[in-house]
Amino acid sequence: MAELIPVYQPCLDGNEQQYVQRCLESSWISSRGEFIPRFEQAFAAYIGAEHATTVSNGTVALHLALKALGIGPGDEVIVPTLTYIASVNAILQAGASVVYADACADTWNVDVDDVRRRVSPRTRAVMAVHLYGLPCDMAALAALCREQQLLLIEDCAEAFGSRCDGRHVGTFGDAATFSFFGNKTITTGEGGMVVCRDAAVHRRACHLKSQGVSPLREYWHDELAYNYRMTNICAAIGVAQLERADATLARKRQLAARYREALAGLPLSMQPEPHGMVHSYWMCSVLLDDATLREPLRRHLKNAGIDSRPLFPPAHTMPHCFSAERFVQAESLSARGINLPSYPALGAAQVARVSTLIRQFLA
Repeated sequence: MAELIPVYQPCLDGNEQQYVQRCLESSWISSRGEFIPRFEQAFAAYIGAEHATTVSNGTVALHLALKALGIGPGDEVIVPTLTYIASVNAILQAGASVVYADACADTWNVDVDDVRRRVSPRTRAVMAVHLYGLPCDMAALAALCREQQLLLIEDCAEAFGSRCDGRHVGTFGDAATFSFFGNKTITTGEGGMVVCRDAAVHRRACHLKSQGVSPLREYWHDELAYNYRMTNICAAIGVAQLERADATLARKRQLAARYREALAGLPLSMQPEPHGMVHSYWMCSVLLDDATLREPLRRHLKNAGIDSRPLFPPAHTMPHCFSAERFVQAESLSARGINLPSYPALGAAQVARVSTLIRQFLA
């Protein structure tokens, strides 16, 4: 029987088990312990951020960032419709209104010109989403936000290791968020991080994530807040993952290069890596020229034991956040895109097998 190849599986061959065992032996398994500050400090140093605080997952990271920045009812936040639904849900959960923007046909990321067209007197912030590991045009977005006096939030859930003009994503905006779900480039099982430029916003995020507890009085909670804390066990896994981050990212880039070479000349394209950008290739994705072939190709791969995923459906098509407006590029990209197996341990022979099946189908 042919080997089954999933879209993703985590790589846990470092110090994860040793550090988790240390948590168990110390009894610090909840939201206090040595690994939480270690993870926060090491992560901030790795990406070059001023302030970072751990949270329980990437979705609450987005919600916490919005609340820490004071975004709420009456505010509009511009967000790409081609994104995972968490980006949109967090805006709605904060009480703000969603304004969708279309994607660029070449990069798949948000169209900055379309963002500009959608700025209104109620616009408070722009949320950039670095889709599948490719950075957005952060120079243009940051310039637009400065010009219009808007807050800039980066959703970096899919983009650990991605860089734009030499800077790690997450360091351009007023706040940024990361996800460490089990299928992310570095993982803690569930978990996330909120990165802030301003110390006051960071303090606000830390206060809100811990039930609004007073720093001066025990068990005194001075406002409605949340329990968004990460456990020490998750942070221990995160520390171990960071220790091998460079090697993991190098494997991911090698994987993408193998796919690019093996799929050359077919009626499809991979997400590009424009000049000045470093793509972290969370997902190695292809865009078919013909949308009608997408699902038959996925069935062809599945029948051979190879898993795949479609590109995200545009958020504006979801029932709870529906918009009747058409977003031509986002809809086209979504209909034609496939995420291929993309985990770091995927070998050359496995990439060759996936690519051969795609080539046979398209031939």
